[in-house]
Amino acid sequence: MPKIRHTPAAPTHTLALAAGERIEAHRHDNHQIVYAGSGVLAVTTDAGTWFAPGTRAIWVPAGTVHAHRAYGHLDLHTLGLPVGDNPLRLDAPTVLAVSSLLRELILAYTRDPADDSPERRRLRAVLLDQLRASPQQPVQLPAPTDPRLAAACALLHDNPADPRTLAELGAHTHTGERTLSRLFRSELGMTFPQWRTQLRLYHALKMLADGTPVTAVAHRCGWSSTSAFIDVFRRAYGYTPGAHNRRG
Repeated sequence: MPKIRHTPAAPTHTLALAAGERIEAHRHDNHQIVYAGSGVLAVTTDAGTWFAPGTRAIWVPAGTVHAHRAYGHLDLHTLGLPVGDNPLRLDAPTVLAVSSLLRELILAYTRDPADDSPERRRLRAVLLDQLRASPQQPVQLPAPTDPRLAAACALLHDNPADPRTLAELGAHTHTGERTLSRLFRSELGMTFPQWRTQLRLYHALKMLADGTPVTAVAHRCGWSSTSAFIDVFRRAYGYTPGAHNRRG
């Protein structure tokens, strides 16, 4: 990532981003929690992309070079934490589940960063307690480095509805099916079907944030039916795709 900006203190604030707007690659000396009160947030590092709708937040460890991208209008809430405050002991970007209570705590705490009252300090303590209880969520799209795997992944990035099997993708990229299967597990930490589901969910979130109808999203992302898409989406995010643009 070129032109990496270094901002030592990770800010605690709220920021509105228009659809498609980016915050280019940068790093902080502090940890940071980033949360989208509306829209969909994507955080990208050299290791891949983490994405979060309104039921998820993203933990970005100190020193991590990362960039932000907004899908739909984004109400971005960021919370900086000193290096010593790592309630989940995480050393890599991680998606966290956000309960209704944690959501309200994040919104309240980032509303007035200059406030240093005892009430706000107590609010922060409760927020950290809630973070400790937040389950981690596998909402990541890892980036391949092996050129054979990258070529196969690129085909599906261009068309998430592509129905080709791993063997057919391997034939197109002149790579054996067993080799590709091994690379998915060793490089990306998941099977090919698991990665393809994450890819399709990623594209689905982007399309929904842009206002694309649910039926069209299901078709363009490769689900066999709208009901199948709704089921997978609900299990992944805790609400239906039809409710997506009504959140925040």
